[in-house]
This record gives sequence, structure tokens and C-alpha cells, in this order.
Amino acid sequence: MGWTDERVSTLKKLWLDGLSASQIAKQLGGVTRNAVIGKVHRLGLSGRAAPSQPARPVFKAPRPARPVAAAPAPVRRPPAPMMAVAAYAREDIGSATVLTLGAHMCKWPIGDPAKDGFSFCGRRMGEDGPYCGEHAQLAYQPQQKRTKRPADVDLARSLRRYI
Repeated sequence: MGWTDERVSTLKKLWLDGLSASQIAKQLGGVTRNAVIGKVHRLGLSGRAAPSQPARPVFKAPRPARPVAAAPAPVRRPPAPMMAVAAYAREDIGSATVLTLGAHMCKWPIGDPAKDGFSFCGRRMGEDGPYCGEHAQLAYQPQQKRTKRPADVDLARSLRRYI
């Protein structure tokens, strides 16, 4: 169905009344929502008398400020040997937040992201990856060498399959 002068004037009236493109398409019949949007665009009907969605409130009450905890002095620990499995150690509060985390700062998360005390390590980043030297040792464990089992253990295991 084509766009007659009568249908175009009805489209203009409904558009300025604030109806959505889907509602206008239903009332006109024989056109899709996308056809209505295209015709509105070609006619240059950008403004509306009433918005189809309720307006958002302009003023938003400010959130209360978060209490700032004094950051304790960083504790320097000697790096763990590379072959030892690193155990989880309780971390002190980090010095960087999401907003203050820089490109060359350690991105090791400290604490629960859902709680207020969450932060990042914030120390200078090492050469390998996004963590400082200490956290890189925790994150990247060297591959453990496999020990070869004695042949008699393998033989006993394979025989159990057939017994």
C-alpha cells in the first residue's frame, strides 16, 4: 500500500500526538513499523509534542561519600621460590581502586568485589603480565615435572582392565 496524501497527513498527526511507530503502523494498516520510521525520517519529523517514554528525573540525589580508610604501609615480603606452590595469604588493603588504577599498576584484586573494601594491589607492574612480581608468582605457577611410574604399576593397571 502506498503513501497517499491522506495517509501522510494521518501519519504526521499521529506522530506529533506522541504515538510510537508500532502504534501508528497498526492504525494505518498495511505498513510496518520500519516503514513508518523511514517515512518519518524522510519527512523530517524529528520533534514530538509528547514523548513516548516518560522523562527521566533531572535531579538525582548524591550518594553518600565512602569512608576512606588509611592505607597501611606496604609490607615487603621476600619472593617465594618458583618451585614451591604458593599458598593463599591474606592480603592487606591495596592502594588502588577501579578509578585510580593506572596502566602500569598491578591489577591483582584484593577482597570481595561486592563489598566496600575491594581494591587492587597498585604496586608497579612487572615485565610479564598485569601483576607485580609477587602476584605474578601466585598467578603463574611453573609446570610440574611428571614422574615416570614404574613399569610394573602400569602392567598391573592394564591387567585389571581384563580381569
